[in-house]
Amino acid sequence: MDDFYREFILDHYKRPRNFGTLENPDVTHEEDNPLCGDRIRIDLCLNEDRVADVRFTGEGCAISTAAASILTEKIKGAPLERVKAFSMEEMLEALGVPLSPIRLKCGLLALKVLKTGLYGLKHWPGEEE
Repeated sequence: MDDFYREFILDHYKRPRNFGTLENPDVTHEEDNPLCGDRIRIDLCLNEDRVADVRFTGEGCAISTAAASILTEKIKGAPLERVKAFSMEEMLEALGVPLSPIRLKCGLLALKVLKTGLYGLKHWPGEEE
């Protein structure tokens, strides 16, 4: 792994951006990754059709925590339609590091929590009930 990206991930892990909770969020959702025990919660406050504020909490590995931190930076202030369209490819590109199949769930957990909360889903598409 390139030193720049290693430092980028470690910086977001050690000093996560937008960490905490919001009072009276419009959307809040929490999930875990049962394979490794990572748990992420995302709170959103919406203003019209934009993400006015976003916070996350949780415990997890460096990849899942950094991914949540990076994702919150990407969506804060963004139009809701843009947030809903944020893709797995964009999340992986934002992380900037190649992930093994096992680490892929860590890198995508925050995006899963965001999308599941926004769409009010009970399960991520493709997951068993």
